Amino acid sequence: MSEFDDLRADGTDLNGLRAAVRAFLAADRETFGWTPAVDCWLSSWDTDFSIRLADAGFIGLTIPVEYGGRAPADGTGYLHRYVVTEELLAHGAPVGAHWIADRQVAPGLLAYGTEDQRRRLLPQIAAGRLYSAIGMSEHGAGSDLAAVQTRATRDGDGWLLNGTKVWTSGAHLAHQIVVLARTSPLDTAHRHAGFSQFIVPTDRPGITMSPIVLMNGEHHFNEVQFDDVRLTDGDLLGELGSGWHQVTSELGFERSGPERFLSTATLLMDVVSTLGRADVDDRTAAAVGDLMGRMVSLRQLSIAVARALTSGEDANTRAAMVKDLGTRFEQDSVELAADLVDGVGGADGERLRALLAVARVHSPLFTLRGGTNEVLRGIVARGTKAAT
Repeated sequence: MSEFDDLRADGTDLNGLRAAVRAFLAADRETFGWTPAVDCWLSSWDTDFSIRLADAGFIGLTIPVEYGGRAPADGTGYLHRYVVTEELLAHGAPVGAHWIADRQVAPGLLAYGTEDQRRRLLPQIAAGRLYSAIGMSEHGAGSDLAAVQTRATRDGDGWLLNGTKVWTSGAHLAHQIVVLARTSPLDTAHRHAGFSQFIVPTDRPGITMSPIVLMNGEHHFNEVQFDDVRLTDGDLLGELGSGWHQVTSELGFERSGPERFLSTATLLMDVVSTLGRADVDDRTAAAVGDLMGRMVSLRQLSIAVARALTSGEDANTRAAMVKDLGTRFEQDSVELAADLVDGVGGADGERLRALLAVARVHSPLFTLRGGTNEVLRGIVARGTKAAT
């Protein structure tokens, strides 16, 4: 495979898959009438859509068949999922319900879960029927996850979980939260040691959720309080004390996908399509061309990460680059779209300004979720230094 081929997501099987996803989305939208949304992987939660998508074979593409998934036998599941993800985001489909479970919980279970956890949870994820949240950030421990204060302490043959998580996307609708907690005392010389992960069902006694509402009234985020929530050893994900390694590995999946530069794709494609039906000046054409050029470059980098994950390589540094560059691109794209939409009137202008209003509210989130860009640049710097 040439260096150029490594940056492509096509070929006979992938092109066929892309065509099948497009056909499904067109038919599903016509039948069920959902509206394409900006930042759809956060803003659009439709459990029935997730089930239909799974029934069509487009969820669980990294999950082996033995666990109810549809991972190709040749190990190219991440590339197949990449193609599906691109199409879902470009069409603004309502994918929020299954997104986190399919994107990062499933790989985490495959890498670190017990056989019982895999048999119990992976088939539900592949069926689009398990909805999961991730409990990492806290007050005072957002970018610096090593400052996490949530604790799981031994209590007989189980654990008691206490602490607070914040900015927990979809927790109020999820079946479970994968929580990062300290399980041994802080060692100031090794701040990243002593963490573990737990799969915490949201119906356990002692869990209190408080909504964090966006300025436009949307509710996606939550503050989650854990007060003596009883856990068992069966709720532990992976090895005791290996939580930091597990979390940083999972963040590679969260940071590297096309959702890091296609959250505004619905708006951008609509703007470009609308402008294409009108006469535009050279300045506007150049601005659009620059934006599309940046998008293509980011796509190639993201595809390279998907290929690395397919090969089982460590892609954390490149994933951090995708997230840093991609989310800054998304914020820039909102401002450019605002300038371009300014002169559009009629029904087109009304539709575009409605999409723009949502994009403006979500824009500050782009560079925060999944790790702030300042932290990501540190990861890139350390990774680059280690490689030289």
